[in-house]
Amino acid sequence: MELLKLATEWAKSEVFSTRFFILFSIGFLFASVGFWQLGKTDLAKAYIIPTLVAGILLLIIGSGLNYTNIQRVKQFEKHYNEDASAFYQSEIERSESTLKEYTVVFKVIPILIIIAALIMLFVNTPTSRAICITAIAMLIVILLVDGTAHSRIENYYKELKLVDIQNEIKK
Repeated sequence: MELLKLATEWAKSEVFSTRFFILFSIGFLFASVGFWQLGKTDLAKAYIIPTLVAGILLLIIGSGLNYTNIQRVKQFEKHYNEDASAFYQSEIERSESTLKEYTVVFKVIPILIIIAALIMLFVNTPTSRAICITAIAMLIVILLVDGTAHSRIENYYKELKLVDIQNEIKK
């Protein structure tokens, strides 16, 4: 039962974490409306579409992750009660897979930030500047939220391994 509690607590914290994507998306959407209503300069007007796109993308990411994590929490007890060892194995495999995905994310996103910064240096139009700055801001949000999620899944994986060790001791 400790395994079920551990998995459920982790998944609930993931649900909470993914809501930050939604929160930031609302911020980007408000910024887009603000630039649309109040923007007087070419640069301010250039931010309307990039902040709108970033807000929509973050909303899609947040909503999708939020939905899948809520569904996962609902299924945990059922899967655990059907076959605890299979549930345990699937959680180990899923955690390992997720940790590998984060390794890629933490390599690719900084590269994208560098590319956006370089584009800003060489292309100095209001639209390109707005796109690059908005992209950098959105990528930083993704790094912040994923950084905390990576830390949580790493701890969850370590705790799963301890559950395995405890089960070996009981045998």
